[in-house]
Amino acid sequence: MSSSKQFTALNICVLTVSDTRTREQDTSGQKLQDMLETAGHTLYQRELIRDEVYQMRAVVSAWIADPKAQVVLITGGTGFSGRDSTPEAMAPLFDKTIVGFGELFRQISYEEIGTSTIQSRALAGLANRTLVFCLPGSTGACTTAWEKIISHQLDSRQGPCNFVGQLL
Repeated sequence: MSSSKQFTALNICVLTVSDTRTREQDTSGQKLQDMLETAGHTLYQRELIRDEVYQMRAVVSAWIADPKAQVVLITGGTGFSGRDSTPEAMAPLFDKTIVGFGELFRQISYEEIGTSTIQSRALAGLANRTLVFCLPGSTGACTTAWEKIISHQLDSRQGPCNFVGQLL
């Protein structure tokens, strides 16, 4: 990282997608909030909703349309079970898909959980100058994604490139 560049704090929304968790049980959403705030970013909004495609699209579309919301972190609904529908809900909203995110996440995840990572459908995209990251629902997976990928790409000092310039 180049020390000559200034850090730019971003407004980040956190969405937990779960049919079973309550806000009090939302360890993954809380972990994402804690990590983004520790990094110097601002929690802009936080929601917890059921795994319903149109409800997810409604919440995230409102954030994408809000010029103050710069990043959306979604935890949950990226697995392979019948109710997991976050990728199907989010992909149509993307102007551009960040293909490398899912690939890199699964590569890093393989070192931690082995071939079970094959069932992860983590993905990311850019929509109306808003970054959207879709992460698994486990707290460990959220920590891996944040610490090893997302935090670096949301740091304006990170070189040779980061996503901050795409958001401003």
